[in-house]
Amino acid sequence: MPIPDYQTLMLPVLRAAADGEISRAQCDEKIADEFELSEQERAEMLPSGRQRVLYNRSGWARTYMAHAGLVETTRRGHFKITDRGREALAAHPDRVDNTVLAQFPEYEVWRRESNRPRPRGQADQQPTDAGGHGEIEPASLATPLERIEGAYKEVLAELRSEVLERVLKVTPARFEQLVVDLLVGMGDGGSRADAGRAIGKTNDGGIDGIIDEDKLGLDVIYIQAKRYDPDNAVGSAALREFVGSLVGQGANKGVFVTTSSFSKQAKAFVRQVTHRIILIDGEELSRLLVEHDVCVRSEQTFELKRVDEDYFED
Repeated sequence: MPIPDYQTLMLPVLRAAADGEISRAQCDEKIADEFELSEQERAEMLPSGRQRVLYNRSGWARTYMAHAGLVETTRRGHFKITDRGREALAAHPDRVDNTVLAQFPEYEVWRRESNRPRPRGQADQQPTDAGGHGEIEPASLATPLERIEGAYKEVLAELRSEVLERVLKVTPARFEQLVVDLLVGMGDGGSRADAGRAIGKTNDGGIDGIIDEDKLGLDVIYIQAKRYDPDNAVGSAALREFVGSLVGQGANKGVFVTTSSFSKQAKAFVRQVTHRIILIDGEELSRLLVEHDVCVRSEQTFELKRVDEDYFED
């Protein structure tokens, strides 16, 4: 089953701590068993790849309940249920969520404090719903970190779309140069100047440029760059011509880049040949351009911090 949201995990986290101090790892294991999560679900990561989804959601469930006084941290990576938490469990609730936590004054104080306007230069206040609460919606299913990453993914998707749209408008020569800039940004071709001189050195059919695979020039990569409209897929004929050009040059490696896509026949052909051919379609091209800071620049940076548990160790 899908990993439950952090509010659904509040009651299981509280029950997991009912017997006394428990580590976060032990808590997550109990929760995973309770919801019969698969090994793949237990290992599922957030989009950033830095934290497991289950760990993130159970952690926020614990954090919210801690502000309500239901659990408390005991030592690094460990927590326990409080007397208030035991009273809450004794009432045999069907669910513990933010609505339930709102009955506790400490929780409401924390919610108000977390939304207090900050002096200029400090972080912006947390997005609020119409009621002034610290969530985008009162019963949000996503943790704060998931909402941040979700918003980031949305902005990133829009940026990639805009980048590809702009790339489609450049001249063929400028597009070839952009592809070289990308390969250099990814670590190929040595210096930018050396890579630039590689363009146009050959007029063989199916080849738009040559670039060193390493800084010493021990091997080269042949480039084909096609700036096609999104609905004009690259077919197998173009790939056959490209491979033929590689054979004529005695080369084994090539990169075929397009702003559109590759047909099934083209992909199948590349899998059959002995040459090492990398296909980069429009979607992958826009992702790589953004990832390697080609034709984009940073506009604003948000720094996320967490408590340094080692600092509090004796």
